[in-house]
Amino acid sequence: MTALQALIGFAAWTLCLVTGVFLYRGLKFVTGTPINSWPRGAKPSGDAPLVKRLEDAHANSLENLPVFAVLVLGAIALGRQDTIAALAPWVLYARIGQSLTHLTGVGSPHVFVRATFWSVQLGLMLWMAFALLR
Repeated sequence: MTALQALIGFAAWTLCLVTGVFLYRGLKFVTGTPINSWPRGAKPSGDAPLVKRLEDAHANSLENLPVFAVLVLGAIALGRQDTIAALAPWVLYARIGQSLTHLTGVGSPHVFVRATFWSVQLGLMLWMAFALLR
Protein backbone atom coordinates (compact mmCIF):
# COMPACT_ATOMS: atom_id res chain seq x y z
CA MET A 1 0.00 0.00 0.00
CA THR A 2 1.34 3.43 -0.91
CA ALA A 3 1.11 6.46 1.35
CA LEU A 4 -1.49 7.97 -0.97
CA GLN A 5 -3.57 4.78 -0.84
CA ALA A 6 -3.34 4.90 2.97
CA LEU A 7 -4.59 8.49 2.90
CA ILE A 8 -7.48 7.56 0.62
CA GLY A 9 -8.21 4.61 2.90
CA PHE A 10 -8.25 6.94 5.92
CA ALA A 11 -10.71 9.24 4.15
CA ALA A 12 -12.83 6.25 3.07
CA TRP A 13 -12.89 4.92 6.63
CA THR A 14 -14.01 8.33 7.89
CA LEU A 15 -16.78 8.31 5.28
CA CYS A 16 -17.86 4.82 6.35
CA LEU A 17 -18.22 5.99 9.95
CA VAL A 18 -20.38 8.99 9.05
CA THR A 19 -22.41 6.85 6.65
CA GLY A 20 -23.37 4.67 9.60
CA VAL A 21 -24.67 7.74 11.44
CA PHE A 22 -26.46 8.92 8.31
CA LEU A 23 -28.17 5.57 7.78
CA TYR A 24 -29.29 5.45 11.42
CA ARG A 25 -30.74 8.95 11.24
CA GLY A 26 -32.35 8.24 7.88
CA LEU A 27 -34.04 5.15 9.32
CA LYS A 28 -35.20 7.14 12.34
CA PHE A 29 -36.54 9.86 10.04
CA VAL A 30 -38.55 7.51 7.84
CA THR A 31 -40.03 5.92 10.96
CA GLY A 32 -41.32 9.23 12.30
CA THR A 33 -38.50 11.10 14.05
CA PRO A 34 -38.56 14.78 13.03
CA ILE A 35 -35.70 15.76 10.71
CA ASN A 36 -34.54 18.48 13.11
CA SER A 37 -34.04 16.05 16.01
CA TRP A 38 -30.24 16.11 15.72
CA PRO A 39 -29.06 19.67 16.43
CA ARG A 40 -25.39 20.32 15.83
CA GLY A 41 -23.28 19.81 18.92
CA ALA A 42 -26.02 18.08 20.91
CA LYS A 43 -26.40 14.32 21.17
CA PRO A 44 -30.03 13.36 21.61
CA SER A 45 -30.54 11.11 24.60
CA GLY A 46 -32.72 8.82 22.50
CA ASP A 47 -29.91 7.77 20.17
CA ALA A 48 -28.56 4.26 20.57
CA PRO A 49 -25.25 4.10 22.47
CA LEU A 50 -23.58 2.52 19.43
CA VAL A 51 -24.59 5.51 17.30
CA LYS A 52 -23.16 7.92 19.87
CA ARG A 53 -19.88 5.97 19.78
CA LEU A 54 -20.02 5.97 15.98
CA GLU A 55 -20.35 9.77 16.01
CA ASP A 56 -17.38 10.03 18.37
CA ALA A 57 -15.27 7.66 16.26
CA HIS A 58 -16.10 9.78 13.20
CA ALA A 59 -15.11 12.96 15.04
CA ASN A 60 -11.81 11.34 16.10
CA SER A 61 -11.09 10.43 12.49
CA LEU A 62 -11.91 13.95 11.31
CA GLU A 63 -9.51 15.43 13.87
CA ASN A 64 -6.57 13.45 12.53
CA LEU A 65 -7.35 13.27 8.81
CA PRO A 66 -6.06 16.79 7.96
CA VAL A 67 -2.71 16.20 9.68
CA PHE A 68 -2.25 12.87 7.95
CA ALA A 69 -3.28 14.44 4.62
CA VAL A 70 -0.72 17.23 4.96
CA LEU A 71 2.03 14.72 5.70
CA VAL A 72 1.19 12.44 2.79
CA LEU A 73 0.52 15.21 0.28
CA GLY A 74 3.59 17.09 1.51
CA ALA A 75 5.72 14.01 0.93
CA ILE A 76 4.31 13.70 -2.58
CA ALA A 77 4.90 17.40 -3.30
CA LEU A 78 8.49 17.08 -2.10
CA GLY A 79 8.99 13.91 -4.12
CA ARG A 80 9.78 12.04 -0.90
CA GLN A 81 7.02 9.44 -0.76
CA ASP A 82 9.66 6.82 0.00
CA THR A 83 10.35 8.60 3.30
CA ILE A 84 6.90 7.74 4.66
CA ALA A 85 5.93 4.74 2.52
CA ALA A 86 6.48 2.16 5.26
CA LEU A 87 4.79 4.23 7.99
CA ALA A 88 1.65 5.58 6.32
CA PRO A 89 -0.27 2.28 6.07
CA TRP A 90 0.24 1.71 9.79
CA VAL A 91 -1.42 5.05 10.54
CA LEU A 92 -4.49 3.77 8.71
CA TYR A 93 -4.40 0.40 10.46
CA ALA A 94 -4.11 2.08 13.87
CA ARG A 95 -6.99 4.44 12.97
CA ILE A 96 -9.23 1.51 12.06
CA GLY A 97 -8.21 -0.29 15.26
CA GLN A 98 -9.00 2.78 17.32
CA SER A 99 -12.40 3.22 15.69
CA LEU A 100 -13.38 -0.43 16.04
CA THR A 101 -12.35 -0.39 19.68
CA HIS A 102 -14.42 2.74 20.19
CA LEU A 103 -17.45 1.03 18.68
CA THR A 104 -17.20 -1.95 21.00
CA GLY A 105 -17.48 -0.02 24.27
CA VAL A 106 -16.34 2.75 26.57
CA GLY A 107 -15.10 0.85 29.62
CA SER A 108 -11.60 1.35 31.01
CA PRO A 109 -10.06 -1.46 28.92
CA HIS A 110 -11.62 0.02 25.78
CA VAL A 111 -10.31 3.48 26.57
CA PHE A 112 -6.83 2.09 27.24
CA VAL A 113 -6.77 0.21 23.92
CA ARG A 114 -8.16 3.24 22.07
CA ALA A 115 -5.52 5.47 23.63
CA THR A 116 -2.84 2.98 22.62
CA PHE A 117 -4.01 3.00 19.00
CA TRP A 118 -4.12 6.80 19.04
CA SER A 119 -0.62 6.95 20.55
CA VAL A 120 0.61 4.74 17.73
CA GLN A 121 -0.92 7.12 15.19
CA LEU A 122 0.54 10.14 16.92
CA GLY A 123 3.99 8.57 17.10
CA LEU A 124 3.91 7.52 13.45
CA MET A 125 2.77 10.94 12.26
CA LEU A 126 5.45 12.66 14.33
CA TRP A 127 8.03 10.26 12.91
CA MET A 128 6.78 11.06 9.39
CA ALA A 129 6.90 14.81 10.02
CA PHE A 130 10.43 14.76 11.39
CA ALA A 131 11.60 12.48 8.58
CA LEU A 132 10.18 14.88 6.00
CA LEU A 133 11.74 17.90 7.70
CA ARG A 134 15.23 16.37 7.64
